[in-house]
Order: sequence, then structure tokens, then C-alpha cells
Amino acid sequence: MGPILELRGLEKLFVRELALSERIANLFGAGYRRTVVRAVDGVDLAVRHGEVLGLVGESGCGKSTLGRIAAGILQPSRGEVRVRGEPLWDSRGRVRRELALRVQMVFQDPFASLNPRMRVRDILSEAPRYHGLLGRRELEDRLVELMRQVGLDPDHLDRYPHQFSGGQRQRIGIARALAVQPEFLVCDEAVAALDVSIQAQVLNLFLELRERLGLTYLFISHDLGVVEHISDRIAIMYLGRIVELAPTEAFYREPAHPYGQALLADVPRLEPGKRRFRPLSGEVPSPTDPPPGCAFHPRCPHAMARCRELAPELKTIAPGRKVACHLHG
Repeated sequence: MGPILELRGLEKLFVRELALSERIANLFGAGYRRTVVRAVDGVDLAVRHGEVLGLVGESGCGKSTLGRIAAGILQPSRGEVRVRGEPLWDSRGRVRRELALRVQMVFQDPFASLNPRMRVRDILSEAPRYHGLLGRRELEDRLVELMRQVGLDPDHLDRYPHQFSGGQRQRIGIARALAVQPEFLVCDEAVAALDVSIQAQVLNLFLELRERLGLTYLFISHDLGVVEHISDRIAIMYLGRIVELAPTEAFYREPAHPYGQALLADVPRLEPGKRRFRPLSGEVPSPTDPPPGCAFHPRCPHAMARCRELAPELKTIAPGRKVACHLHG
């Protein structure tokens, strides 16, 4: 069976055009230029059926943008998204509904992503009703089933989101994503807003649903400890690009990219003895003005002249492992 989701040469640009006042000022030599943010820059990625791919990186690296493109919420500037081998966007730039229903998204903030004016019953039934997936009698049984699947009491269907705790609201968000019976879930920092004890419960719920419903996940997070618990493979993202892709066990044993090494070194460990904390030097470059060559070279302790001139390609260095780094050239 081929990959359930493929991203090919994916790019996403956000452009702020010049305002009228800036264009007028340019007539007098002001030198204003439009702002271009390359949020996703040439990403190739494939997610196999039934696996959990963890996508990790610092804030602002393009993880959430990539997730929204995969879910059909944002249209890529270039490249292609394929679901089950078929393009998600048609020739007119519209999402193909039958494919989009297969990929759903669970958002980070479980309160902001739920309409506070709608009861849980309406939140969960909105998508199946709109797409005509279920009749009235079937819908009521489906709502009860969804609540039980995510560990909530079906008697609470007529409550509003503010009447639930944060963990319960995230379970409602998961139930809403499951309402159209998807095959693939994009989880965008789905446990980041929760307490640590609740995080563990929600992560275990994701694993249970994966086994019970045969789901596939793209699990986006900045927390390597969370990703280690749930992922089969890990993709490390930096400034819009994938810089390392590896099985979870292999990555945690020996990360190949200097950025992955730095991220892993910062993860707290329950090990005896003292350990000196050494944060990455420098700041994350601005996506509006990325450095030439390898985007990580201003912060990399191993940077050489070639890194400042030529951007490395994502190459295979071992079975199932890829890295974009001149150290492995």
C-alpha cells in the first residue's frame, strides 16, 4: 500500500504588497519593498498508512503552515498535495471534497477552535449534516458513539464548550475531527495547551484511536518528549525546510543534523549526575530575509565555507534516514 499522504515540492509564500502610501513614497525614492515570507520551502514528505509522523521544530519554522496545507485549509503556492495518490486540489484551485474529508485537523487551542455559542451536539453534527453523510436517526447514534470514543459522557451533548475542562474540550475537538470518519489526522500542537497529566491522557487517547480506527497521524509539536512517546518517525523542520527524517528510535539514539542534536540535548532527562546546559547560539533568522546557503549555518558549531554558499539537499544516509547537511556529503 502506497503512502496515504504525499507532499511534493511544497512551497508556501505569504506576501504583503505595498500600501498606496508606500508606492507613492517610492516615487520619491523611499525604497519600500513588498514583504515575502517563505513559510514552507520545497518540502517533500510521505506518510505511510497507519504510522505516526512527528513534525518537530522551533516556533515560526513553518510546522503549522505545513499542517494546514496537508489538511486542505491553505493552498500551496507551489508543489502538490496527494491523498491516496490523487491530487487534493483540482485544476481550478479548489479542494476536492471527497479527499479533504479523509484528512481532518485537531487544533492547538481547544477553546478558541470551538464555537462558544454552539452546543457540543451542534459542533459534532455540523460537518456530517453539511456533507450529507448521515440521516437524522443515524446522526444521533453517531454523536453518542463519538462521545464514547473520546471518553466523554453522551449525556453532556447539550452543554457548551465553556462547561468543560481544557482536556475535555480537546477531546471534543478530536471527536469533531472524527465525525466525518477520516483516515488521517493532522494534530497541530494538540496537547501543548494542556497540563502535563492531561497531556498523557490525551496522548494515550490518540494511540487508542489509532489502533481502534486504523488512523494515521501527522503529529506537530515543539516538544521532543511528547513526540518520542507517540511517533514512529520524526521529521525535523528548520526555517521552512525538512533538515532530518528518521525513525524515532534511531533519531533519539544518534541525531544526524546539528540542529537535531541541539534540540535533543535540551530535552530534560532523569539521569544521575550533572549536565551542563548549552543553548544554541544566535537567533532564528528572519523568514523574510533568510541567510544564503544552509539556513542553519549562522548558529551551527560545525559550519564551514560551503555551508555559507550552498543549501544542502535532503539526502539518504542510511535506510529510512535522510539529512540535509554538508557534514554527511
